[in-house]
Formats: sequence, C-alpha cells, structure tokens
Amino acid sequence: MTDQRLGLIGGGNMARSLVGGLINSGIAPESIIVSDPDNSIRQALAEDFSVQTCADNSSAAHVADILVLAVKPQVIQCAVEDIAENLLQRQPLVVSIAAGIPIASIESWAGSPLPLIRVMPNTPAVTGNGASGMYANHRVSESQRTQAQKIMEAIGIAVWVDEESLIDTVTAVSGSGPAYFFYLMDAMVKAAQEGGLNPEISRQLTLQTALGAAQLALASDDSPRELRRRVTSPGGTTQAAVEWLDKNGCEEILIRAVHAARELSIELAKLPGEQGCEPITPVIPVYS
Repeated sequence: MTDQRLGLIGGGNMARSLVGGLINSGIAPESIIVSDPDNSIRQALAEDFSVQTCADNSSAAHVADILVLAVKPQVIQCAVEDIAENLLQRQPLVVSIAAGIPIASIESWAGSPLPLIRVMPNTPAVTGNGASGMYANHRVSESQRTQAQKIMEAIGIAVWVDEESLIDTVTAVSGSGPAYFFYLMDAMVKAAQEGGLNPEISRQLTLQTALGAAQLALASDDSPRELRRRVTSPGGTTQAAVEWLDKNGCEEILIRAVHAARELSIELAKLPGEQGCEPITPVIPVYS
C-alpha cells in the first residue's frame, strides 16, 4: 500500500478500528481518506489519526485505489449507487465488510464488473482481536489479495475461503461466535453467584478463565478436544461437569445453534436489493 490511497466509505466503529490498526502498522495517515455524513465522526477521526475526511462518498471514491465499504447493510445499496460513476472510471479494489451482502449485489448496484472482496469480520476487531473470513472474486489479483489481507490483519487474523457461500459458515462461526461465548460466560457467572460468590468476583473469575483458556488453545497445537481431555482428571470435578454436559446433549445443541445461524445467513443474503434503495435490514452482526 506504499503508493496507494485507501478510502473508507463509512467512519463508524469498524472503520475506526481499521484506521487505527493500519496507522499502528506503519501506514501513513495521509494515504487514508474516510467519508462519513456525521461531522462529529469525521472530526474525531481527523483529530485522533490525522487522516483526511470528507462528507461526500464520491470524494473518497474519486481518489481511492482501495475502497472499503464500511457501511451498514441497509444503506450499502445507496452508497454504492452514489459512487457508481467513480467506480467505473477508477476501477479500485473494493473490499466490502457489510454483513450479509453478496458480491453479485454490489456489482449490480455498481453497474460494472469490479475486483471485489467480501469480508466477514467480527466485533472483537474493535480491540484488535478480530477474526475475519475473506472471499475474492476472479477479478482480484494476487497482489490485491495481499493488500486486502494486510488491511484486515490490522484488526486481527484474516483467512480466505474458496467459495462465497462459505462466508455464511464464517458468519455462523466467528461472526456470531462472540455471542456464544458471552452466553456461556453469563451462565458461569450466574452459577458462581448461586454458589455464593459475589457478582464482581464471579465476573472476574469467569472472564479471566475464558481469556486463559483461549490463550492456552492459541498457544497449543492440540485440538480443543485434546486440551479438554488434558485438564480433566479422572473422577474429578471437571469430569463430573463435562459428563453432565455430554449426558444432556450440550455439544449437539451448540452444533445445531451454529447451523441455525448459517441457515439464516443464507436466507438473509437473498434479501438485499429486493426493495430498491432501502433493502430489508439483516438481523446478523452489523458493522459500521
């Protein structure tokens, strides 16, 4: 990205995280331009990161070699149609992080074929601990794939899938995944309080345990199943808890929950554009 300009359409939380991560990785602030209609958002970005900002999407699209669509799904059609002429003339690499929006829809709204990458990030990206799944259409070059990956790695890990339909699985696993872990943590906090611990200690122990377990898993080459076996002593308290979970079908329940999220993601992907410039609002994670 040394000699290229990065434009972001939308300056919300995800865009802000990208800007901060990229600048921390050594990207020059003057190579980044962000458009957003909210003056307070533009002012904060300019003051905090010294990037160029503008209220008009066309101004960003007019100069960008790489253009990130960081708007909500319910407004992306209008945003793309608004800059369609710029896209036709400049032919930038377009990276969409709008949840649930297929590449075909973006190309249709743009009115011209483009090198397009669809990304499904997740909310931990705002702390630099995100997990993003990426899919590129056939017009994206190897160098553009590398550029896009570096952009997304500014907020966490980024992996590629070979088929766009697999983005629905990414959505179900990592996109919706933080909520599954919050669900488990909430249950553990409640159990701790029922066992006599006060709310603050219950929260501290649960969250630190979750963090420690994740760090152990990341540092190990062993599967989660093997790690679980290693921390489960025969006849001990952990075995009693795990056997209760197995007996009550918890693993199957979690698997079915992930499949339910994937099935809804597939259905929601069919909705964009059916109602003109105001498509139905998806009920999956939204990043702005």
